[in-house]
Amino acid sequence: MSLKELLRRKIQKLDDENQPVPLELVQKQEDEEFRRLLNEWGKGRTQSSAIPPFYNRIPGENEPLRQKLREESRANLLKQKSLQLLDRTEMNNLWVLLDCHHVTDEQLISYEDFQKVAQKSGPKTREYLKPSVFAKLQQGDHQGRISTVSLFNYVMRKVWLDQTRVGLSVYDSTGQGYLTETELEHYITELLPTLCQLDGLEKSFHSFYVCTAVRKFMFFLDGVRANRVRIIDILACSFLDDLLELRDEDVSKDVQEQNWFSAPSALRIYGHYLNLDRDHNGMLNKSELASYGSGTFTKPFLDRVFQTCLTYGGEMDYKTYLDLVLALENRSEPQALAYLFRILDIKGCGYLDAFTLNYFFRDIQDQMTAHGTEQPVSFNDVKDELFDMVRPKDPERVTLNDLVACGQGETFVSILIEFRGFWAYEHREAISSEPSDGL
Repeated sequence: MSLKELLRRKIQKLDDENQPVPLELVQKQEDEEFRRLLNEWGKGRTQSSAIPPFYNRIPGENEPLRQKLREESRANLLKQKSLQLLDRTEMNNLWVLLDCHHVTDEQLISYEDFQKVAQKSGPKTREYLKPSVFAKLQQGDHQGRISTVSLFNYVMRKVWLDQTRVGLSVYDSTGQGYLTETELEHYITELLPTLCQLDGLEKSFHSFYVCTAVRKFMFFLDGVRANRVRIIDILACSFLDDLLELRDEDVSKDVQEQNWFSAPSALRIYGHYLNLDRDHNGMLNKSELASYGSGTFTKPFLDRVFQTCLTYGGEMDYKTYLDLVLALENRSEPQALAYLFRILDIKGCGYLDAFTLNYFFRDIQDQMTAHGTEQPVSFNDVKDELFDMVRPKDPERVTLNDLVACGQGETFVSILIEFRGFWAYEHREAISSEPSDGL
């Protein structure tokens, strides 16, 4: 064979080897190699005849049978949970056992005696007497003992929480662990007859009371404004304790005045709303709201309230008014600061800069000139004080996180939204030096 022919065959062979392989063939080869390696390593996939469900769709309105089945299932579940709770007799028996096994005069119980109490208790009580509970209640006793009173109070509190959770879950129509505003209203409405401190309320006021009570839950617990609150959040906060405190017949007047859910507090808030409503149409316009509190809110703040809050024909209803009251009366709370920050954020950019601060402070300067009591303060001086007060991460922008973290959010907001708040800050040294009435 000639050299020329040899070269031609060699070139042909190289061309055949360099031809592109089809993509389907490559993927098939890769898949076969992958399965071979899985089997070789003992991790081959086994075929499952049933895939467990990870999501159960809530029945729609056009599925009455599925809705009825879901309701019956939830009712049976809640009934079972209720039967697992300790009743009064079982709680008394637990106290008797603890009283028999504690150390004389010290009301302390060792772990050995704790185990004896658990063994002598019934199966329901035993669920509350686990070793982890004993460890949680340690108070530094050199022998590792715990207080029987603390243990009993823990069990009693746990039973109350479980019982309350079952009671709240009855109103959870979807079974997702949330209560909507309407469901919470139904819960409080049916709770009213059991609150003896509210017996004096007229029935015509009940709807306003329920609205007043529900708004506090929604304002503080519904941070994302989804119109629902988690049952676990209701149990974790103190609001439900304050509400159920009204079951006690002997509650001092001072305690009632500090309790948002008490009859005097609800009547006070609603009375202020009626006093502001000068045209008696059941709504508040901008000029009527200007008389709230000290009557020194700045005009830019009032304008922004009606721009950002839900209004009807430029007027505010009682529910919106309650949100504003909760924000103004709790200015140091993160939820209130978020509410007021949204009003102050005229650009909607998530921060307050010098322009925004000047926008609100100009009316403070105008009020100082109108009162003629003192020379208007320079905005630059106030701006520097405000930024020094907050110490934001960005030296030229104040964010909501900065306000919450600095611990001075209440003072910061008060300086910008009302003349009285600014005056109190400017004369804080003179006010703090004044003797109190008790001296």
